[in-house]
Amino acid sequence: MVENDDKIWKKFLKNHFQIFILFIIAGIIAFISAVYIFLWFVAEAQLINLVPEIIGEWTIGYCIAFILHLIFWELIYVVIPVIIFIAAVYFLWWKKLPDDERKEYKEGNLFSGGKNHSRDAGGIITFLINIFFLIKIYLDNNWDLAFKDWKFNYLVNSYIWALIWVLVIFGIPILIGGSWWIIQKIKK
Repeated sequence: MVENDDKIWKKFLKNHFQIFILFIIAGIIAFISAVYIFLWFVAEAQLINLVPEIIGEWTIGYCIAFILHLIFWELIYVVIPVIIFIAAVYFLWWKKLPDDERKEYKEGNLFSGGKNHSRDAGGIITFLINIFFLIKIYLDNNWDLAFKDWKFNYLVNSYIWALIWVLVIFGIPILIGGSWWIIQKIKK
């Protein structure tokens, strides 16, 4: 598989080196823009009192507000221009390639690579644990409690609580479904 990947990449680079360089330059510009927007927003958020300057005075509410505003500005100044760039490349370059060449690149997984479902599952589990953690903080009425007033035991216990609830809500149905599937396989 690795040998086929190397061949398809060599062919692509031989035939389309200029577009490859264009993508590298666009990626570098997008990365620098994202970092610049992040640094700009960090300074602006403090100037407009969206968040306190002292990190110990932050709360979960400040974190959520900061992240949502940051996502908005990154979408406006980085993500939307990148989407426009990708759409332009798609219609001006990719669509004009011969059908058999596009098919060869798609079959060779030139841009997508292989799917690793076990790796992808870890992201959703972590996301769910963090959502349950935020729910616990909210239910405990600690949404607006400054981080400097948090106790380490509370932080650890809240994350364990979130982990247990994710396991209960998703683990029990998975256990039941897995047991049922095993029983069905044994019966056959």
